[in-house]
Amino acid sequence: MQYKISTEPGARLRIDKWLWAARFFKTRSLAADAVEKGRIEINGDHVKTSKEVRVGDLVTIEIERLRWVVEVKGICDVRGPATVAQTLYAETEDSVAARRGELERRKVFHEPAAERHGRPTKRERRVIDRFSGEG
Repeated sequence: MQYKISTEPGARLRIDKWLWAARFFKTRSLAADAVEKGRIEINGDHVKTSKEVRVGDLVTIEIERLRWVVEVKGICDVRGPATVAQTLYAETEDSVAARRGELERRKVFHEPAAERHGRPTKRERRVIDRFSGEG
């Protein structure tokens, strides 16, 4: 199947649809939620879901505290395979370096509360009280 990718400077598409087609989000509704929560910027400005992205725009995307800065290289209004989606954007070198640094930091640094689920047990509460000086 042929996917029509427009690389003309005047080409434009809604940001939520472009994010979905470029495979940053699994569904358009997830992309729209990210836009509404302010996790997407176009050329440094927070936008609404109806904002249209154009070829040449700089889009900043924050997914799970990882920040992507990509330049829009193409517009495609259908979601294709990953090989096609990767032709729609080019990530900046600074973004690649920052993202790799963050991934390395996550491997080395272990968040203590990551495996915590719910309230502390009685034993854990005693340890907390001992450290805080309440018990």
